[in-house]
Amino acid sequence: MKLLSIEHIPGQEIEALGLVKGTIVQTKNLGKDFMAGMKTLVGGEIVGYTEMLTEARQLATKRMVDEAEALGADAVIGIRFGSSSLMQGAAEVVVYGTAVRILEK
Repeated sequence: MKLLSIEHIPGQEIEALGLVKGTIVQTKNLGKDFMAGMKTLVGGEIVGYTEMLTEARQLATKRMVDEAEALGADAVIGIRFGSSSLMQGAAEVVVYGTAVRILEK
């Protein structure tokens, strides 16, 4: 499955199949959340949250790809990511794009 942030596939004719998306709300455990709070006192990267968001993006992307595959897509174009904090220690990640089928020339 090709995943592209651009709105086309260079050199290919495509048929749009529809919008596909993947979402997840992810949290860290209390112990890691406490340690992240302590890190804010001294500064630097909060590795636990970086790992949490990386995992959340991967899971959301897989869910989007699963939707695209169910439509018979060969690729997803125009991919965009978004995230928001829902509460302390919890983040929502959404990824969306247009599922397309590559047409034979």
